[in-house]
Amino acid sequence: MLFYEPLFLFLFAPAVYILYWLFGAGRSGRLFVLLLASLLFYGWSEPVFIFIVFASLALDLIVAREIGRHPAGGGMSKGWLALGIVSNLLILVYYKYAGFLSTNLDALLQFLSLPGFSLWKIALPIGVSFIVFEKITYLVDIYRGVSQPTKDFRLYMLYVFFFPKLLAGPIIKYHDIAYQFEECRHAGFDDVTLGFSRFMLGVIKKILIADTMAQGADIIFSHDPRFLEFTDAWIGVIFFTLQIYFDFSAYSDMAIGLARMLGFRLLENFNMPYIAVNLTDFWRRWHMSLTSWIREYLYFPLGGNKGSQARTYFNLWICFLASGIWHGAAWPFIIWGAYNGVFLILDRLFLINWLRHLPDWISNLLTIIIVMIGWSIFRSESVDQFCHFLTAMISPFVAAGLPAHIPIDYFMMMAFGIFICFLQRLSLTLKDFDWESLSSRFPVAVNCFLSVFFVAALAKGFADPFKPFIYFRF
Repeated sequence: MLFYEPLFLFLFAPAVYILYWLFGAGRSGRLFVLLLASLLFYGWSEPVFIFIVFASLALDLIVAREIGRHPAGGGMSKGWLALGIVSNLLILVYYKYAGFLSTNLDALLQFLSLPGFSLWKIALPIGVSFIVFEKITYLVDIYRGVSQPTKDFRLYMLYVFFFPKLLAGPIIKYHDIAYQFEECRHAGFDDVTLGFSRFMLGVIKKILIADTMAQGADIIFSHDPRFLEFTDAWIGVIFFTLQIYFDFSAYSDMAIGLARMLGFRLLENFNMPYIAVNLTDFWRRWHMSLTSWIREYLYFPLGGNKGSQARTYFNLWICFLASGIWHGAAWPFIIWGAYNGVFLILDRLFLINWLRHLPDWISNLLTIIIVMIGWSIFRSESVDQFCHFLTAMISPFVAAGLPAHIPIDYFMMMAFGIFICFLQRLSLTLKDFDWESLSSRFPVAVNCFLSVFFVAALAKGFADPFKPFIYFRF
């Protein structure tokens, strides 16, 4: 169920908010409505997998209780934590990586002239990576003493299934939102109006910009990569660079807006990443909830920067290799993670200092080129396709084949997307020139502006086939 589908917009969401205002006078009523809506929302898309999550939730609650009963850092608490983490990771490994592992094992066995190996096809449940990561944070937070085991299983179920952020984040750490679920305060008028404005902005970004960029990227990336020309390769990567930003930030906008309309405040997931002046800066701004999760639950446990310099670099690289693996069970994702890890090491070695001596706009441009090469790996369906893509991107004087035909309106929307990124950089130099300040100073004008484009986006969405969010497959 997509946030901008008619089923959600005209049936599910209105029903949830009507029930919320009718029966939400008390905390128990609000909690019941939100939990019921969240279970129905996920069960609609994953009617079988939801029962596996239920079983896993029950185990989490038992593990959390046992961790809380034993001294922190002791053998028993560590054992229970290990059980909880492993049980959650097994869900992820089975559903997301079993097919990839079996395919590569089969290829290795055939290379060694041994009998092949095959595995039945396993459907990937929507949002499984986000669910597993958040469940692990609950257990680790209790082990560290940051949180206490919940005494109300409904709060933990709501934490896992809360429908605005369920399918693609932001990834929420339990200690960041536990008090909000415990309080479960009633939304006010400002919550509803500001939340709906944010939701409209997300729908506009998704349908008008991201989906148009997706169509352009699909044209280029469906081309035979052996006959790809220099110009088309870069156009395709620019399309995808804009698509993935506006697509994922659109989901985050919708999730934050929907949660705000229910009285909850989710943390931001993006902070103008395409104005970054080095790759470290980029990852502080891009998918901030994932970066924060990796830092707290992987980088620090590995030792962070407390060891030798070589160990710090190794920890960084491992973390971003893990990020690539988390994004998908395919070699391009793994290579993409390793690629980003290498550039983060180079940042620490010399690159940040070198870029500081350049004007910001040049550092920004060089950083975006590095990011775009990474996106070409991310978008490629195979290592072979990426190799051909990279070859085309660095071969301006080689005529490889016929240029792709791309409608002119795709280029117009591309220019609009680039212009928005330019305005974001401009907002750093002009006082009060950003969306939040403009919307607070001119609320009527901003909401009228959003409403017009929101209606246009819905009209386009109803006319064109619905395109799932990129991060739904993760």
